[in-house]
Amino acid sequence: QVQLVESGGGVVQPGGSLRLSCVASGRSVDDYALSWFRQVPGKEREGLACIDSINDRTYYADSVAGRSTITRDDAKNSLFLQIDRLKPEDTAVYYCGSDRRTYCSPLREGKLDYPRDIWGQGTRVTVSS
Repeated sequence: QVQLVESGGGVVQPGGSLRLSCVASGRSVDDYALSWFRQVPGKEREGLACIDSINDRTYYADSVAGRSTITRDDAKNSLFLQIDRLKPEDTAVYYCGSDRRTYCSPLREGKLDYPRDIWGQGTRVTVSS
C-alpha cells in the first residue's frame, strides 16, 4: 500500500518561493505518475502539476505554469514542487497524490485533473504579507 507524506508548507510573503516535498512509502515513486494539487476550504480541488513515470514528462496547470517545477528523486523516493513568485491566491493546502497509473491526465483548457485514488494529509501554504 502506498503512503504519501507532504511537508514544506508555511507562511511566505508574496513574491517568495517554497519547495514542497512528498515522501512515498510502500512503493517506488517511479512506478506511477505523481501529481500535486491544492484545495482551499469550501472550493474544489485544483490540479497543479503531474510527472509521468514513463519518461518524466511534466504537465502544469496554467495557474502555476512558468513559476513552478515538479521533480522526482527516485533515490529519496520523493516528489517535489518548487513554486516561485507566490501570490496570495496560492494560499491553500497542498497535496501529492496518484491514481496508480503510469501516465498523467491531459491538460484541458489550461486545467489539470487531480488524482482521486491516493493522497497524503497535505501541507498548508499561506501567502501573506
